Amino acid sequence: MVVREIIEIDRELCNGCGNCTTACAEGALILDADGKAALVKEIYCDGLGACLDVCPTGALKIVKKESASYNAGQTYQHVLKERGGEAAASVHGAQAPLPCGCPGTLAKEIPKEGHPQTTNAETSALSNWPIQLQLVSPHAPYFNESDLLVAADCTAFCLGKFHSELLKGKKLVIACPKLDETSGYAEKLADILRYNKIYSLTLVIMEVPCCSGLFRLLQKAVELSGEKINIKKIVVRLGGSIK
Repeated sequence: MVVREIIEIDRELCNGCGNCTTACAEGALILDADGKAALVKEIYCDGLGACLDVCPTGALKIVKKESASYNAGQTYQHVLKERGGEAAASVHGAQAPLPCGCPGTLAKEIPKEGHPQTTNAETSALSNWPIQLQLVSPHAPYFNESDLLVAADCTAFCLGKFHSELLKGKKLVIACPKLDETSGYAEKLADILRYNKIYSLTLVIMEVPCCSGLFRLLQKAVELSGEKINIKKIVVRLGGSIK
């Protein structure tokens, strides 16, 4: 048993819509005999919370508690049996027999019809270093009196005009809710907001489900900081446009 993030269900709030059962790529949720959402097994829940985005009543939340560790191999076999091979390919962390992970890691070619083959080089708008959230200090002087951009790692590679359209004039921190060890991230972001005068807070994430975890992490940071600041959320499509 380990202390980790895992889904928690408020049965009083659950209306039995079933949206969460289809949103969970790992098949961790079902509707039980009472028509309420229920966890099949703790080892099937990866704690990323893609189900939270589709719950209309707020019956679901991610909590930290002692639990059995997420098991990608057993989850893959579970989804393979219940939903078939195509669905199993979307299981978070599954490596074999299909070389795929969660929906955010599925390999796909993005059509470029109508797009120019070459583009003019742009000047970098990056004005602070380091940028990885693990490495930054909340007390770094460049954060004070700034507009802050929190970005998922992949966004700058998908959005060609990331620097000119999003980063220009802002200080940057980057993170990945799927691959990083995120314990302490909310607290560090909260410290950045608490110890500095932040004029605006922008979050840019990818349209893939696992990226929504960064939004919830930033929401928690704002709450912990006690600051009254709105999050402007921008979602980038895999094709390189803003949603």
